Amino acid sequence: MKFIEAGTARIPAIGLGTYTLEGEACVDMVARAIEAGYRHIDTARMYGNEREVGEGIRKSGIARGDIFVTTKVWWTDLAEKDLKAAAADSIDRIGLGAVDLMLIHWPNPDVALEESIDALASTVDDGLTKHIGVANFTSTLLDEAAAMSDHPLVCNQVEYHPFLPQAQVLAACRRHDMGLVAYSPIGRGGEVLNHPVIRSAAERHGKSPAQIVLRWEIEQDGVGAIPRTSKPERLAENLEIFDFELYEDERAAITALTRRNERLVDPSFAPNWDRT
Repeated sequence: MKFIEAGTARIPAIGLGTYTLEGEACVDMVARAIEAGYRHIDTARMYGNEREVGEGIRKSGIARGDIFVTTKVWWTDLAEKDLKAAAADSIDRIGLGAVDLMLIHWPNPDVALEESIDALASTVDDGLTKHIGVANFTSTLLDEAAAMSDHPLVCNQVEYHPFLPQAQVLAACRRHDMGLVAYSPIGRGGEVLNHPVIRSAAERHGKSPAQIVLRWEIEQDGVGAIPRTSKPERLAENLEIFDFELYEDERAAITALTRRNERLVDPSFAPNWDRT
């Protein structure tokens, strides 16, 4: 397993995203993922499955110190009192003690960034999390947040796949010794995985298109991914990407696809994204 080294944090480069996983199916998928070799499980207060994620981790029998757990505070809870209460509630729901990483899920322009960052930093002091970070922050917001925080921000979790460039965000992450964790890393499948550039590389290496895309991401310095799946058979496949390397021409051809600039996740409360 490769790790993202970000300050004192070591984040497993491939994790399990749990968005839309619910109930016993979520518990089972988390336990199966850990059995398959996953050591990073990602959840969020908004997903409504923190309790099931915690249960799945306990069901797996893995030692707490061997698993990296991430959760996130929703953008409507970023005022100081709200963030602290939401973070404490998440820890109670997961039921494993302090998480490894607590993120602000989305920025909120109606709450002063410094107030949110100070409250987030306090979750470390209060023993709720070992590390803190953000998600869906632009490069400018990342620069501002990093300058404000009393504790290092170790991660920015953003949408990233071969149809969406994130060069400015990635540069900002590297400026501040932060990792970039990609959600929707295979673009929700479909057109990305069927693109001739991806399919050609897959045939060349004897790998699946999804494995090619995940390999392209984790070969980039400081980049990891949290593919989500509801299919147990996909779990092992998503981890079997550490036994080959892309050729330079493949890497360049996949990177060139990002000029399409096709964003999948763009809610009404999203920030003003970096220009490409």
